[in-house]
Amino acid sequence: LDQLFEDGRAVTQMIGGERYQNTLSAILVSPARRVPLFFGRSLPVIVNGAFVSAFSLTAGVIILGIDIPASAIAPLALVIAVAAFSCTGLGLINAALSLRIRENAVLSNVIFGFLLIFTGANVPLSELPDWAQTMSDGLPFTHAIEAARELADGASLGDVAGLIGTELFIGVLYAGIGYALLRYMEVQSRRYATLERS
Repeated sequence: LDQLFEDGRAVTQMIGGERYQNTLSAILVSPARRVPLFFGRSLPVIVNGAFVSAFSLTAGVIILGIDIPASAIAPLALVIAVAAFSCTGLGLINAALSLRIRENAVLSNVIFGFLLIFTGANVPLSELPDWAQTMSDGLPFTHAIEAARELADGASLGDVAGLIGTELFIGVLYAGIGYALLRYMEVQSRRYATLERS
C-alpha cells in the first residue's frame, strides 16, 4: 500500500515541485493539451509503483516463505497495476488541491493515514463501523486489497473479476474528478492570481 500510495503522492508532488522550481506558471500557460500533460506525467509513476510493489511482493514471498499459487501470479500483477492506476487518480485530486494550499505533504500524509484505516490494509473492514465500511467501498485500494487476498488464498481471476472491475471504475472516476478539479483550480488560479501565493 505504501508504495502504491507513493504513486498518488508523486503526482501531487508534480505540482509542488513545479511551483518550487518556479516553472508551474510556465507549464500552465502553455498551449499544451491538458490530458496528455497531466496523464502523461502520471504514466511513469503508475509503472514505477506497479514495478516496486511487484518486487516487494516477490521479496516478501521469498523472505517470509509465503505460499502463493503460481496461477495467482498473473492476476496479482493485474491487481497491482489497477491499484496503481486508481491511486494515481486520487493523487490527481490531491494535486489539484495543491494549487490552493502551500504545504501539500501534510495533506498527503493525512490521506495516507486515512487509507491505511479505511481500506482494510491495516484494520479488517469487518471491524469498522457500518458507516466506515460504506465509505471504504468508494476508496481506492479497498477492492484491490480484497482481490489480492482472495487470489493469494487460491481464488481464480474470474472469482475476483468484479472486485478488479470495481477498483478500475473507482480509478477512472477519481482520475476524471482529479482532472476536472485540476482544470478548475488552474482557471481560478489564473483569474485570482493565486498560483504562486498558495
